[in-house]
Amino acid sequence: MSNATKLPLLTGAGLAPMAGVTDAAMRLLCREQGAAWSVSEMLSAKGWVLSGGRNPNAQDILKRLPGEGVVGLQLFGSEPEYVAEAARQLRDRGFQFFDLNFGCPAPKITGNGEGSGMMRTPEKIGKVVRALSDATPLPVTAKIRSGWDAASVNAVEVARICEDSGAQAIAVHARTRDQQYSGHADWRVIEKVKRAVKVPVFGNGDIRCGADAVRMMDETGCDAVIVGRAAQGNPWIFREIAAALQGRDAPPVTPRERVDMAARHFELEVALYGEKLAVLQMRKHIAWYVHGMKDASRFRVRVNQMNSAAQVLAALREFAADSP
Repeated sequence: MSNATKLPLLTGAGLAPMAGVTDAAMRLLCREQGAAWSVSEMLSAKGWVLSGGRNPNAQDILKRLPGEGVVGLQLFGSEPEYVAEAARQLRDRGFQFFDLNFGCPAPKITGNGEGSGMMRTPEKIGKVVRALSDATPLPVTAKIRSGWDAASVNAVEVARICEDSGAQAIAVHARTRDQQYSGHADWRVIEKVKRAVKVPVFGNGDIRCGADAVRMMDETGCDAVIVGRAAQGNPWIFREIAAALQGRDAPPVTPRERVDMAARHFELEVALYGEKLAVLQMRKHIAWYVHGMKDASRFRVRVNQMNSAAQVLAALREFAADSP
């Protein structure tokens, strides 16, 4: 739309959206370690509109913390009218742009023809992007996959449609929906998309360290990268990527730093959601933070049996005391 604001310049590495993971606490910690931007967990546009915004899970997705920096609110949906209405209602919730999810491979999402299920109907993608672009002055971006399966790799076609319909940037997860998160990402798809469109392209898939990010940018020409699973329990990957892009090494992360970060993450979760929910949500995060450390498996089992914040924090302090 003519009065759309311009997308902030997004360079380096951003935090990819992950359901049940990229909440305000995770985004803040990654920002502090060098993430240039982040994207929220995905929010159902239709679910938001039909519930009148009263769904508690949706309200949790919208929570923000000071210091998160540039954050996009990710919407998903296949019906343009609901996406547009959700955007009109959510434009003033403190996010800097809207991101459209055309990449989620979960069966409960694709079964409704949403997420990466829309890679099979590019014309619908165009209508959704256009509806959102026309409904809000906030910038619009889109996250896509290579295609639905190996026989229908259509990321270039979809990217062009997104650009023509108003998207100001496109993130490409270089796997098909059939691959889910397995196998190898085909970075050649990112390169082809970059050559096909004029808007910024963000590469995604198989970035596990700083060297991977540098190599992806060199091989594909993408403008920036986004990191998903490699950031779980490891917000320091953004520090590592920033250093690698400058041709230097980042300091290694000590076991003590990992445990201390888990404790801080947990305290943020308690502040956001209360004790009961935070204890449950942090079980996976703590497992990621301590993975590979001495006695990690036994510690994880112990934490999973705890039900109070005091217990979890005491256990983390004790575990930290035994970590160099």
